[in-house]
Amino acid sequence: MAASTDFVHLHVHTEYSMLDGAARFDDLFQEAARMGMPALAMTDHGNVYGAFEFWKKGTAAGVKPIIGMEGYYAPQGRRTKAPFDFGGGYDEGTGEDGEPAPGRGRQAYAHMTLLAENTAGMHNLFRLSSLASLEGYYRKPRFDRELLERYGSGIIATTGCPSGEVNRWLQAGNYDRALAAAADFRDILDPGNFFVELMDHGIGIERRHRAELLQIAKDLNLPLLATNDSHYVYPQDADTHDVLLCIGTRTTIDDPKRFRFTGRDFYLRPADEMREVWRDFPEACDNTLLIAERCNVEFAEGADLMPVFPVPPGETQESWLIKEVERGLIARFAPNEVPAAHRKQAEYEVGVILQMGFPGYFLVTADLVRHAKENGIRVGPGRGSAAGALIAYALGITELDPIAHGLLFERFLNPERVSMPDIDMDFDERRRGDMIRYATEKYGEDRVAQIITYGSIKAKAAIKDSARALGLPYALSDRITKAMPPAVMGKDIPLAGIFDPQHKRYSEAGEFRALYEAEPDVKRVVDTAKGIEGLKRQPGVHAAGVILCRDPLLDVIPLWRREQDGAVITQFDMGACESLGLLKMDFLGLRNLTVIDDCLANIAANRGETVVLESLPLDDQPTYELLARGDTLGVFQLDGTPMRALLRSMVPDNFEDISAVLALYRPGPMGVNAHNDYADRKNGRKPVEPIHPELAEALADILDDTYGLIVYQEQVMAIAQKLAGYSLGKADLLRRAMGKKKKEILEKEFVPFQEGMVANGFSQGAIDKLWATLVPFSDYAFNKAHTAGYGLVSYWTAYLKANYPAEYMAGLLTSVKDDKDKSAIYLNECRHMGITVLPPDVNSSDANFTPIGTDIRFGLGAVRNVGGNVVAGIVRGRTESGAYTSFTDFLDKVEIGVCNKRVIESLAKAGAFDSLGVTRRGVVAIHTDAVDAAVELKRHAATGQFDLFGGMTEGVGGGMEIVVPGTEWDKRTLLAYEREMLGLYVSDHPLNGIEHILASKVDMPIATLHTDERADGSIVTVGGLVTSVQRKMNKQGASWAIMSLEDLAGSIDVMVYAQTYQLVGPHCVEDTVLLVKGRLDKRDEDAVKLVAMEITVPDLESGSTGPVALRLEARRCVPETIGSLKDILRTHPGTTEVRLQLIHGPRTTVMKLSDSLRVTPSPALYGDLKALLGPGCVGAA
Repeated sequence: MAASTDFVHLHVHTEYSMLDGAARFDDLFQEAARMGMPALAMTDHGNVYGAFEFWKKGTAAGVKPIIGMEGYYAPQGRRTKAPFDFGGGYDEGTGEDGEPAPGRGRQAYAHMTLLAENTAGMHNLFRLSSLASLEGYYRKPRFDRELLERYGSGIIATTGCPSGEVNRWLQAGNYDRALAAAADFRDILDPGNFFVELMDHGIGIERRHRAELLQIAKDLNLPLLATNDSHYVYPQDADTHDVLLCIGTRTTIDDPKRFRFTGRDFYLRPADEMREVWRDFPEACDNTLLIAERCNVEFAEGADLMPVFPVPPGETQESWLIKEVERGLIARFAPNEVPAAHRKQAEYEVGVILQMGFPGYFLVTADLVRHAKENGIRVGPGRGSAAGALIAYALGITELDPIAHGLLFERFLNPERVSMPDIDMDFDERRRGDMIRYATEKYGEDRVAQIITYGSIKAKAAIKDSARALGLPYALSDRITKAMPPAVMGKDIPLAGIFDPQHKRYSEAGEFRALYEAEPDVKRVVDTAKGIEGLKRQPGVHAAGVILCRDPLLDVIPLWRREQDGAVITQFDMGACESLGLLKMDFLGLRNLTVIDDCLANIAANRGETVVLESLPLDDQPTYELLARGDTLGVFQLDGTPMRALLRSMVPDNFEDISAVLALYRPGPMGVNAHNDYADRKNGRKPVEPIHPELAEALADILDDTYGLIVYQEQVMAIAQKLAGYSLGKADLLRRAMGKKKKEILEKEFVPFQEGMVANGFSQGAIDKLWATLVPFSDYAFNKAHTAGYGLVSYWTAYLKANYPAEYMAGLLTSVKDDKDKSAIYLNECRHMGITVLPPDVNSSDANFTPIGTDIRFGLGAVRNVGGNVVAGIVRGRTESGAYTSFTDFLDKVEIGVCNKRVIESLAKAGAFDSLGVTRRGVVAIHTDAVDAAVELKRHAATGQFDLFGGMTEGVGGGMEIVVPGTEWDKRTLLAYEREMLGLYVSDHPLNGIEHILASKVDMPIATLHTDERADGSIVTVGGLVTSVQRKMNKQGASWAIMSLEDLAGSIDVMVYAQTYQLVGPHCVEDTVLLVKGRLDKRDEDAVKLVAMEITVPDLESGSTGPVALRLEARRCVPETIGSLKDILRTHPGTTEVRLQLIHGPRTTVMKLSDSLRVTPSPALYGDLKALLGPGCVGAA
């Protein structure tokens, strides 16, 4: 028994009481241990998110963890979604959720403190928490009397804080109802399991009814329990917690009506303080120790909860796996025999899997992939180390033969280190939900759930939230965050690291520290932010993870339901679920699989061909030519600018090169120049040098494919096996140990490695040299199974782009139709490829981008204000009644839902009626009257009065004639409307014809700023068209602006601050072509910006000093083309000579055209020429 001076805190809110609790587990247990407290409870609001982690950390710290919850109790019943009226109480203003209280005495729920006495009670607590969310959510997850009766066993409860039901009745002046409620809880939970909870934080509402509360304890013989409503660990955390409340309730600290804690004693108070507060009721403190002794819970880590795969009668999972693998091998190699090496490897792998007890895992995974394939859901060929398993290939889970590609099973599943296999599956991102639905139906809705993630408050968010809560202007927080060092690999330096000289990025934060020291407001914000940084902010859902269980999940872990979509999600995170033996499977949505699927459908529709990617040989010459040119924009994993440069240097000519480039294009290998070494050695620019002369022959079969470089983890394992006599299982353990970089571990591992190599006859010099090479490389050598699996997707997408360009680019454009920046980049790529992207058209467009021969037609679904139902109506009208022949015919044939003024105007401005022989301006001019008339006539037609537009030229049947004016907007206006409706220029671009002049004056295209690895703060010059200007004013009253600058390939926001704007303001207008020299700003995670330093209007005529040179392939030199060319040249007469370069394969013939065809160079001329001859027709003379 603990001493009578001790105390245990049994009412503690951790950071999992999100945006209300500020107590981190490590701090809690450290402080409890320091104060000598034998135990500690967690009682978070309405959830048990942190239960497993709390149990693990408490056990490790030597402080007994007590699992509890401050639940939300619904006196009115959990299924009643309305407040309960206690008949009186106090005006409480804003509630804890930031919403106004329902009214005096009216409450959506009451509070109740619950503690798990034993493991069975803990699982009942999990059920209460789960069902409160699944069945009782109203403002909060609520349980009720029925659930408490059903799952009250093993639970100790209290009357709770002032928001408990008993206290609410006392506040309403109804002692009898308070007494009855307390008696009811006692009877449900059994005497001795229900306590009267006493709190004292110096708050009136706690003291006002204490006498009545004590009377209830006396009348019902209920034991007393002293608690402190702890929301943070240390007294000095009170102000930080106050700010956290403001963030959670979206208020500021100076808001008089906000939800707040009026006391400052909500910390982990020492035992002597608690004993002093309750000196008149020492038994209330003693009872905390008694409860701590009673509460003992355990988690069953490593349990076998693998779902049971249904097998035919007479079969076991083990026997069925053996048969399925055999059946799969025969199918893979039919009509040939299964090679002996494959059969032997399959037997070995199956033996390992049966020994480890994982046959069900592979059967479940194979079944999911089979379902996807049978239902037209595209599946990736394999990712991660699973591609190294031959049985995965045999079962159809992966699409690469691991033996043919040198992949190792032991990298996936090490027989000398038992761990759960982990196979990630990629699906068409549109069908991921279908796969989760199938798994749910197959294994039971009560046995499948998605996995929670906990969003935490990151450094920049902590600064912005703190400034907002403190009532300080956004501009201040923006200035503070921009003074932070830029993120590296998406990760910001933590605020603590900025002030820690030992942090590796400390030296980069000098500007931030200077700002902190110079301005009191900055110091106040940052000090507050340091207190909340890293705290849990809100629950989310894992992007891919799904949990499957053989038992109902409610019997194993707690769950919750997301209100937005009804998704059932675990309350424990992925690590906790896996530790408890639950099967985690990753169902990943991969956009590129969506692109592939759309492309294959496009090929079938446009060419009548069926392409089966899985049966493609990996030696297609056009594909490798495309890779060698670096024309890989839009190719999976290969479309970054530096990656394309590496491909040009490497000149891939086999699948091994694709796998290698994916492994090498990462910070580790690039840091030691391995990517360039590979490219140079492959192409003979550097010699292939062995690691050590003595090792050249021994390592040849392992490293020859990678030109003597260690690129893959599998190579590290193979070297240890061949040269040092390791088994592959031990070699995998060696690889893992090397990656940890701990001196004592490396010294220990070197001994058997050295002994093995000595036994094989190698010298000490060779051993030392190999070890010194392996240790650093093992840290960043990549998993070949993963690069081979993803390399196959890269190959497929490159193959489709090289051989079916229009179909592939249509699929690609469809996949990014909601991202205008990427759409512009890929649209420009189409121009470079010679693919014409046509504006949308009511006769030939579908909802998405559609290939039409070698061109691509813009999708109707991308037109602003045109929804899916409208598109379906337009397609249905032409399918059922034939192509639209005129604007009148269009209105006649479409459904009434399509006849919407905004829809028709948007379609007209986008050019969707161009093919009907009408002008865009003309349709817009008459569309209002035309739609009104059409709607009226359709309504009459619906009642059978007459045929719509019937005999309109004869003027019979009540029809009408629509006359569309023939006038058109000027080019600038027309393109401006087109961009407004489509988000980008399609039929033409204001920069067409002058882009070569602009290119000579800039450092790079704008799109490169988004994809290039150019450092934050770099000075660059770009040029383009100003498409929008937002003028603003700073606090000093000075004007500044945000401009959107766009070239043919992309756009960027340009920040023109006051000092620069003062000089260049008159140039900052829409539709102006400008050159901007500025500083690259990559500090904002959401978007790259350019801070203008100089802005000039370029001389667009300066590039036209010599003859105009035109390039034309000889095969296109036909009378029709030459006639059109002459017409264009004659419409731009002038004094500049024109030369025609006729290209015959490798030969070029230059012809000087007649003086009668001399021209005046202008953007209009170049635009017309490019429309006729293609985007690359204008070149140097």
